[in-house]
Amino acid sequence: MRYALPVLVVALGCTLTASAQPRPGTGPAYEQEPFGKLPDTKDKQGKTVPGPVVTRYTLVNKHGLTVKCIEYGAIITEIHVPDKNGRFADVALGCATLNDYRKGHPFFGTNAGRCANRIAQGRFTLDGREYQLATNNGPHHLHGGPQGFDKKYWKGEPSLTVNGPSVKFTYTSPDMEEGYPGRLAVIVAYTLTDDNELVIDFRATTDKPTLCNLAHHSYFNLAGHASGDIKGHELTIAAKNYTPTDTTLIPTGKIAPVAGTPFDFTQAKALGRDLDKTGGEPVGYDLNFVLDKGATAQPAFAAKVVEPKSGRVLEVFTTEPGLQLYTGNFLDGTLKGKGGAVYQQYHGFCLEAQKFPDSINKPEWKDRSNVILRPGETYKQTTIYKFGVAK
Repeated sequence: MRYALPVLVVALGCTLTASAQPRPGTGPAYEQEPFGKLPDTKDKQGKTVPGPVVTRYTLVNKHGLTVKCIEYGAIITEIHVPDKNGRFADVALGCATLNDYRKGHPFFGTNAGRCANRIAQGRFTLDGREYQLATNNGPHHLHGGPQGFDKKYWKGEPSLTVNGPSVKFTYTSPDMEEGYPGRLAVIVAYTLTDDNELVIDFRATTDKPTLCNLAHHSYFNLAGHASGDIKGHELTIAAKNYTPTDTTLIPTGKIAPVAGTPFDFTQAKALGRDLDKTGGEPVGYDLNFVLDKGATAQPAFAAKVVEPKSGRVLEVFTTEPGLQLYTGNFLDGTLKGKGGAVYQQYHGFCLEAQKFPDSINKPEWKDRSNVILRPGETYKQTTIYKFGVAK
C-alpha cells in the first residue's frame, strides 16, 4: 500500500461546521474543535474535578475523504467518501451530539475493550485465579462491560505523519476496572492516507497479567448512513470457516466450515440473500469468521463490500485472526442519529477485526487466538478500512 507525504496543515483553532465538506485537492490536513463537555466529578477528598472538554478532530486527505472522531470513547463519528460520480456521503452511523452518545448507543464507531465481544457468564480463570466481570448482555459480558472503553475519555493528540493526518488517543485503564486485573495503558491511532485508507493502530501494555482483545466497531452503510437497509451490499470474506455459537451467541469451541451454510461469503453475496436463514433472535448475522490467513504481523486482506448503486467499495485488511460480521440486528428505530436519521434493523453493518469471542474460556484456541497479555509484552493490532469505487 502506497503512502503519500503530507503537504498542508490547517491551522488549529478554526472551526468546521457539521455540514462542511473540505474541497478535494487541498491536500492532507487535520482540524479540531470543541464537541461538548463531560460532567464534573468528585475526587477521593470530595473536591470537584471539572469534566474535560471533548474535542472533535477532522482528518482530510488530498481527495477530500474526511474522517471525524472525538475524545469520548475515541469514537469515529463521520466518514465522508465519494461514490462513482464523485458525490460525497457520510457512510458511518452515529449520533449528533455528545449528550446523545452519553445517553447510550449500540457502540457506534467505538473501540470495544478491554476485551471485545462476549465472555461466557462474565467469568474467566487466569493463572489459577477466577475473575467475575459484569454481565451486560443477558448472562454474559460484552465489549468490556457497562462502563467499557466506549464510555471513557481518551486524550487526543493530532499530527501530520508521513502517512497522512492522524490522531493518537490514549487511555489508561486502572487495575480491576470492570473487574479486569492489571493497569492497562492503551493507544489507538487513526491515520487517513491519500490511498483512501483509514488505518487503525492499537497498542497496549500492562503491569499484571490481564485480557486484551480490542476491536473497532463502526457501523457502515456505503449508500449513506441514512439510506435504509444494507441488504443489497455485496460481501466477500476470506474465511472458509467460522465459530458456531449457542443461542446466546457464545462459541461452542468448534471451528466449522462455512460451505453449505448461510455464512458462506467466500464468493461475493448480497447480505440480504440468506439473511432469513441465519436464525437467532433477532434474525441476522452476528458471528465470528476464522480468517484463512490467521494472525499476521502485517495487515492482510480479510473482506470486501460493494454497494452496487453508489459503486462505493470497502476493503478490510487486518493483523487479527477473526472478523465479526454484525448486520445491525438489534437496531429498532428508537435511536435518532445524525440529521434526525432513524436507524432501523439492518440499516448498518460492522466488520470487527478481533481475536475469537470467549477465547479465554476456549483452551483449544490458545495457539490461534490468545487474549492474555502479560507484563513486558505489547498488544498490537493494525486494521485498515480502505474506501474506493467499483471498476
